[in-house]
Parts: sequence; C-alpha cells; structure tokens
Amino acid sequence: MRGLAILLGGLTLTTAAFAADDPIAVRQALMDNNGAAAALAGAVMKDELAYSPVIGKAVIEALSATAHAYGSFFPEGSNDPARTHASPKIWEDPAAFQAALDKYSADAAAARQASGKDGPADKAAFAAAVQPVLGNCKSCHEDFRLQD
Repeated sequence: MRGLAILLGGLTLTTAAFAADDPIAVRQALMDNNGAAAALAGAVMKDELAYSPVIGKAVIEALSATAHAYGSFFPEGSNDPARTHASPKIWEDPAAFQAALDKYSADAAAARQASGKDGPADKAAFAAAVQPVLGNCKSCHEDFRLQD
C-alpha cells in the first residue's frame, strides 16, 4: 500500500517537468492523476477493494495536490480544441472558473485535515472526507469541460 501512495504522489510530481512548455500536457497529467485517485476511491466505496487508512490518505493527498496546482495551467491561448476538452467558458468567465477551483481547493484541504497524519480511520470517515472533493470534479466537468 505504501507503494500506491508513492505512485500517486509521483504522478503529480512528474507534471512539473512539463509546466514550462506545455500547460495542456500538465493539466492532462493532473487529470490522469485525479482519475486514478477517483477510481481508487470508487473501488473502495463499491467494496471492490478493502479500505485501509493508507489508501484513504493516498487518494486524499493526490486529489489535494491537484487541487492546489490545477488552476495554474490555463493561460490564455491554451485552449487548443484538437488537444483539450477544456471549455471556452474557462476563459470567457474566469471568475466562475476560479470560484470552482477555490471550492475544490477548500474541500480538498478539509478532506486532508480530516484525514489526519495516517488517513481516515475507516471507510465511513474516508467517504465523508472524499465525497465532497469528488463532487467538485463532477460539477467542474459539467460546467467547464466539453463533452465528447
């Protein structure tokens, strides 16, 4: 399980190498990281994977890392429709996008605080901490991501 936490954390750290040259690649890597964390959370919630505090902590840390970095990778001109599903609304209504990012960041920080040093003690505590964070993912995709 410790390896899982390192893997999820490593995915986030590798995005820094892309930052200077390709913000689209960075935000896609961050979303891949989020997708992996969300899939892990879903497996726990569906009882496909036994809960452990290490898993809970890894999921919350991965989501939190993305929450704090993600908004930095939407510079003007980085909306190439051939490469990204980012909605033009991000640049048309930056205040609304920033409000969504702020809510995500606040919920991720609350989940991180609730998880403590060792992770949520049980599945119920994990669910209570992570579900608001995952709700942000859903609403942001509905509001700021072009559908396939």
